[in-house]
Amino acid sequence: MKTGFKSQCLPSYRILSDEQIQELHRASLKILETVGVRVSDGEAVEMLRAAGCRVKDEDIVSFPKWLVEECIRSTPSAITIFNRKGEEAMRLEGRNIYFGMGTDLIHTYDLRTGELRPSVLQDVVNAAIVADACPEIDFIASFALPNDVPTNTMYIECVRAMLQSSTKPIFTTAGGAEDLAVILAMAETVVGGEVALREKPMLIHYSEPTPPLTHSYGAIQKLFLCADKGVPITYVPGGTLGGTMPVTLAGGVAQANAEMLSGLVLHQLRRKGAPIIAGWAVVGMDMRTAVFCYASPEFRLTNSVFSDLYHYYGIPIWSTVGSDANALDQQAGIEHAMTTLLSALDGANLIHDVGYLGQGLIGNPAMLVMGNEIIGYVKRFMRGFEMSDETLALDVIQKVGPGGDYLSEDHTYKFWRQELWHPKLMNRDTPDVWKQKGSITYGEVVTRKALDILETHQPEPLAGELQNELARLVQRAEMDLASEYFRA
Repeated sequence: MKTGFKSQCLPSYRILSDEQIQELHRASLKILETVGVRVSDGEAVEMLRAAGCRVKDEDIVSFPKWLVEECIRSTPSAITIFNRKGEEAMRLEGRNIYFGMGTDLIHTYDLRTGELRPSVLQDVVNAAIVADACPEIDFIASFALPNDVPTNTMYIECVRAMLQSSTKPIFTTAGGAEDLAVILAMAETVVGGEVALREKPMLIHYSEPTPPLTHSYGAIQKLFLCADKGVPITYVPGGTLGGTMPVTLAGGVAQANAEMLSGLVLHQLRRKGAPIIAGWAVVGMDMRTAVFCYASPEFRLTNSVFSDLYHYYGIPIWSTVGSDANALDQQAGIEHAMTTLLSALDGANLIHDVGYLGQGLIGNPAMLVMGNEIIGYVKRFMRGFEMSDETLALDVIQKVGPGGDYLSEDHTYKFWRQELWHPKLMNRDTPDVWKQKGSITYGEVVTRKALDILETHQPEPLAGELQNELARLVQRAEMDLASEYFRA
């Protein structure tokens, strides 16, 4: 017997040492204490002042180290997310990885015509149906930002479409606290009330501070609403190196962490123990084009940094995949494969933007199908393999001997399914067989598969009375939000 021998062989990756984590943590605390952040909400400023923060010029708040670290400790280290039916779907903690969609893509490729056009509400429905049929996609989001519905109810309509098109957990944005309140009411209606949603959340809200070092009134109001309701929120800064933060990666992540931690303090002071998911998007800006480089190596490095840091803090972690390519092409495949693998190696928990193209501006449902298969590949890689007496197979090797074969061995029959990953769509035919089948490219394969899903897949329907109640909530919101718009 080998004492202490670890039989499971797993891939591992880490970028920061313990000393580097401490240095970054100290740098962010120093920014919070000496520079401070702008808090554009009077109620929030007074709450921070009462908690021990210093305030100057009415809205610039400096945070004492002890308060930040106290709020880190009060933040939950695990968040359980449920599906529409109340079944556990994701356990966001440790190095558990889950993949899903992103929101707000203003352009969509039409699967039937190949046209790149403005996104419409049907694109939200289509993306949810395709994702519902993809087993490796753990949560859904709007994917598209529809331009064919009123702006003030755009996010509300997206959530209604998703609730009707999939049972999977929902990741959603909102324009402000007003439409977010309606979205939460919709989720409460579906799951059975406010207490039921708090106990079994099936929805995660996404919001963010504004670099450099600013929390807007709208962002704070959404942060507070989620804290009050006990609904998980992903509240992550997103900035560009050399634009809204220092051009150096170390400076960018120090500032981003200060922004994230100050949001964490706001959230935990509002309601201690409320669930929040951390991270940041520190992205290189192409200095020739001013483009936000979604799949750049700098973005992956800074994602790895926050993963190491928030594993140290013990707080659930958000992350991204995606591509700068403007079409489903070789670049899209390269960048989605790289970003999916690296986010998994980071051990990030809530990994979104599967299928993103064009720096987060373009969607294509076929990319969801491709992303599903890439995730399957990556999850098999992350599972590693076991090294035991049975899997080392010395007795089988001795039995077969030189010149034999293993195809008919019981050992092969027992282990081949768990050891060998088999893609459903990637080509493994010989060149001759591939040609006989029409020389179909992978892009054509996933497009055909997405179309087939839309034609044949039937998501589990939402009960008729719930659909009627959602319609009433949306109709009431249309009137209320329109009135608020005109009053403003």
